[in-house]
Amino acid sequence: MVSGSEIKDRLKQVIRGTTILSVRKEGQGVMAADGQVTLENTIMKKKAKKLRFMYNDQVLIGFAGATADAFSLFERLEGKLEKYNGNLPRAAVELAKDWRTDKILRRLEALLLAMDNEHTLILSGNGDVIEPDEELAAIGSGGPYALAAARALMAHSDLDAESIAMESMKIAASICLYTNEEFDIKILPNLKNR
Repeated sequence: MVSGSEIKDRLKQVIRGTTILSVRKEGQGVMAADGQVTLENTIMKKKAKKLRFMYNDQVLIGFAGATADAFSLFERLEGKLEKYNGNLPRAAVELAKDWRTDKILRRLEALLLAMDNEHTLILSGNGDVIEPDEELAAIGSGGPYALAAARALMAHSDLDAESIAMESMKIAASICLYTNEEFDIKILPNLKNR
């Protein structure tokens, strides 16, 4: 007989999916996500919402990983953003500290991609807060494909940030089994006014 904890461990191993991509170009900041949730070889959901605005729509967050875990992290990050007056780097570092050291939080399995007007950050449960060198970042199973496509489009096209995100997500969806074409694309409203 299989115990509840063994089932939970198996599910953690077989739940796959997602592509989250952020793009900044010429004063526009965009984040895109696909909608697919996959369990082993079954598509469980096609239109999941993986992006969220926080702190008066000044911070945009996307997640890859277990949904319940991501929502717990969203709540924590939102609290940190309130505490530190919207300072994303400070809030992210404080969340990463908690995530790594708290007995309950460190079991959460997700990656977060966060962006505001000045910063793009990738956060993990290992205590990582990574700010990429370039204006692009991606997480999830299709992240490397979307990132590669976005790099090429950024360097060799005149497309704007939203178009680069859309075309890159289409390419990722055509390669990654765990990424579909039910895209959610959100634009940071304040970035255009910089």
